[in-house]
Amino acid sequence: MANKLIKARDVMHARHIEMDGQATVKEALDAMRSENADILIIKKRNENDAFGVVVLADIAKKVLAKDKAPDRVNIYEIMSKPVISIEPDLDVRYCARMFDNFGLSNAPVVENGKVIGIVSYSELVFKGLCELID
Repeated sequence: MANKLIKARDVMHARHIEMDGQATVKEALDAMRSENADILIIKKRNENDAFGVVVLADIAKKVLAKDKAPDRVNIYEIMSKPVISIEPDLDVRYCARMFDNFGLSNAPVVENGKVIGIVSYSELVFKGLCELID
């Protein structure tokens, strides 16, 4: 098990969409539902900006629980930014350590300034660990 290398790119999923931060939560939810996405990446405004992220828990805590209208809240208001990203060739063991060290549950995989996928605990365990022990 110790010698086998499984990389972030080997386990990442593509169930994400990218949107502009000016979009409303309603627009984001509609897009996420139609694309079967569970994470929303907020695009950089320019090359010196950082990616943002919105997950369903953000919407539940910051919109639903506070009884705000989804069509009146912009996603930039509820996003987390900057995002800790992962290099595509990072060993999944280091991904898991990074998640633990920084309290992450998922992270975008970024290559050449573009989000190419998402890694979460599900992928680390079901794809990464299971592959290591097979």
